[in-house]
Amino acid sequence: MAFIQSMDFMPIANAEILGVLIAIFSVTIAAASSYYFLCRKSKGCLDPQKFKEFKLIKKTPISPNAAKFRFSLPTPKSLLGLPAGKHVVCRGRDSEGQEVTRPYTPITLDSQDGYFELVVKMYPKGRMSHHFREMCEGEYLAVKGPQGRFNYKPGQVRAFGMIAGGTGITPMFQLSRAILENPKDKTSVHLIYANTTLEDILLKEELDAFASKFPNRFKVYYVLSQVGSHPTDSAWKGGVGHVSKEMIQDYCPPPAFDIQILRCGPPGMNKAMEAHLNALGYTSPMQFQF
Repeated sequence: MAFIQSMDFMPIANAEILGVLIAIFSVTIAAASSYYFLCRKSKGCLDPQKFKEFKLIKKTPISPNAAKFRFSLPTPKSLLGLPAGKHVVCRGRDSEGQEVTRPYTPITLDSQDGYFELVVKMYPKGRMSHHFREMCEGEYLAVKGPQGRFNYKPGQVRAFGMIAGGTGITPMFQLSRAILENPKDKTSVHLIYANTTLEDILLKEELDAFASKFPNRFKVYYVLSQVGSHPTDSAWKGGVGHVSKEMIQDYCPPPAFDIQILRCGPPGMNKAMEAHLNALGYTSPMQFQF
């Protein structure tokens, strides 16, 4: 009789144990999911103190000496975790095998799952340029971040004036993209982008698409220091020479408490632009240099 009673009890006990296990499993899955989405939203894949390795999955030339590099994140739903206005630091080896680090601004935002992209101009004698020039798909790049002094909140100014030279376009592109892709952000962007020749203009197709899609919020004015070396230069309608005070007056918002002028380019250009802006009445709080 005792044996029969034990047999009658077993299905009930097993059912209770199964129920407990299911409950524990459900709670574990819910907690893991919450943790995953919390980390995905707030933390991302970067570490500001420690370099992490990211795999190069696509390398696309976009000019004679520049390329777009796409790096995969740990999962297709992972986020980089880089706020608009911030950059990362990349580590590599120069032509002599010495370690070198340089800052770069991804052109992708955290609205992009699974990968991030860098646009890199590879200078003949650049130490980090050598590393990127030699990189092949399937290799890994050491990256840490976020880094940077610029903090952006949607609507913090009425308008940005941006003055970029060469690869200095990347932080401007990143911030412009963040502004324009946010329907709640009404900030307008006025960009002056200077290069040597027409073929040196990086991300021109994407910038022109911004201007076409958001004509009231994004305007771009290109300036070339050398015109005549490219077959299409005869139809050039942009600026010629170097960015002048007159160009800034014509294509950037005038000094006001609710505007800011951002600049990023070679040292000589940055110094010249600072002098122009000071002469035009832009105060220190109205200016920021990446």
